[in-house]
Amino acid sequence: MPPHRFLETEGNTLRVAFRPGDPARPALLMFNGIGASLELLDPLVEALDPAIPVVRLDPPGIGGSAAPRWPYRFPGLARMAADVCDQLGLGALDVFGVSWGGAVAQEFAHQFGARTQHLILAATSPGMIALPGSPSALLEMAGPLRKLLPRSSQPSSGVVFGGDFRQNSAVVRGLTRWIAGAGSPGYYLQGLAGLGWTSAHWLRTLRMPALVLAGEDDPLVPLANAKLLVALLPHARLVRFDCGHLFVATRAAAVAREIARFVAPTPQ
Repeated sequence: MPPHRFLETEGNTLRVAFRPGDPARPALLMFNGIGASLELLDPLVEALDPAIPVVRLDPPGIGGSAAPRWPYRFPGLARMAADVCDQLGLGALDVFGVSWGGAVAQEFAHQFGARTQHLILAATSPGMIALPGSPSALLEMAGPLRKLLPRSSQPSSGVVFGGDFRQNSAVVRGLTRWIAGAGSPGYYLQGLAGLGWTSAHWLRTLRMPALVLAGEDDPLVPLANAKLLVALLPHARLVRFDCGHLFVATRAAAVAREIARFVAPTPQ
């Protein structure tokens, strides 16, 4: 994995990982799920075509990024990410977001549509109008058990994430260590950042091609939300995976193939 660096933006110190690739290609800017450090996406980055430059960052108060002085909102985080990319000398971007990060990716594409070439949304929704997940999964996410998730029972992890987490304890141990607990101040600030947010009223204005990825067994973000995104986005298609909420990690090779095909340069 690429070495981490720390960059200052809008008064925040963010931990950033940048994997250089082909400088002629747009970099893939990746936004992670709530409470998750950038390492959660390591399996996907490792599976991606090495020609694709990749940028990841920890939001304020998450992973290696310092806690913010003030709460932030999705538009502010999108601006921070754009400034990080400017500091790295990157122009045109392909933008990826999973779960909570999918909302940030939508906001980025809304604010910076001119530099967003492709939009990739995984296990996410258009915000407040979304179909909610199962009550038991949402309760696990909000309650103290989430702080103990890496050490909690396999059935509890299956309730939250579905898919492979229902049967495979190795998957649980391998991935949940990168997910912060509900006791983390950064986790709560992430929740506050999206409070009341929705993209439903402007998604139709996004003109870039969009790829919507969804898990068939996702307790947190039901498949109906992916179908809603495809209905609202003008140029979108849906790809479904026989997995749960974290299919971007548990099905990393298959997801990487879909992304590579989607962002491949057009033959001249």
